Order: sequence, then structure tokens, then C-alpha cells
Amino acid sequence: MRPSINANQGAVVMRRVIFSAFLAVMAVVGQPPAATAAVRDGNWSVLIITEKGECDRGYRYEVTVANGRVSYRGDLGIDLAGTVAPNGATKVSIKLGDKGANGTGHLSERTGAGIWRGIGSNGGCAGRWEAELE
Repeated sequence: MRPSINANQGAVVMRRVIFSAFLAVMAVVGQPPAATAAVRDGNWSVLIITEKGECDRGYRYEVTVANGRVSYRGDLGIDLAGTVAPNGATKVSIKLGDKGANGTGHLSERTGAGIWRGIGSNGGCAGRWEAELE
């Protein structure tokens, strides 16, 4: 003869099943986004390389990534802001006087790369960027 399960016992069993399923999903998903974004936190050296246009051949910027936000570490009056998504996708904009540029790319744990496009007193320019964690 099979023992019967009352409503309270059934509710306890159901909660255990749901909790176990939740734990299994969390194990598959991995770290939460904030934890994976923090992997890229730190001070970065970014080399900007001009490949098209009359802009200077190259620039180097020191930036900080903290909690998915990119900021400039210098004091030259440069307005630099951007984001790094948990998967490393990076978007940045920079402005100095009448010159400005937007860039996109990807940061891994120690390096990064992408492209940029800008306009200013020299007309339109474009190129690539490379980043390295200091």
C-alpha cells in the first residue's frame, strides 16, 4: 500500500523541487553580470591609431574601468565616458574642444581592441584602438 501525501507535505516537496531547479540554473548561468564585469576593472592604457583622415597618427590615453564604467585618468580637459558590458562589449565617446570620436570594441581580462570614428577641425578620421591592462 502506498503512503498518502497530504497538502502540506506536497507543498514542501514542491518548494524543494523549485529551489533545486533554481540552484541548477544558477550553476549553468555562472557568475552574475556584476562579477563578470568586474573582471575588466582596473587601469588601462589605450592606444588610438589613425588609419584614415588627417588626424594625428596616434594617441595614448590612460583610462579606468570600474563597475562597467570607463573614465579618463588624466587632467587635459578631455571628456571621455563609456561602458563595458558583462560580455566585454565596449562603447566609448571622447570629446576635446571641437574634436570628438566614438569607439566600439571588446575588452578581455587583460587586452582589448576595436574601431573608432571621429570628426573635428581636421575633418573625418577613423582607425582602430588597442588596450592593455596596466
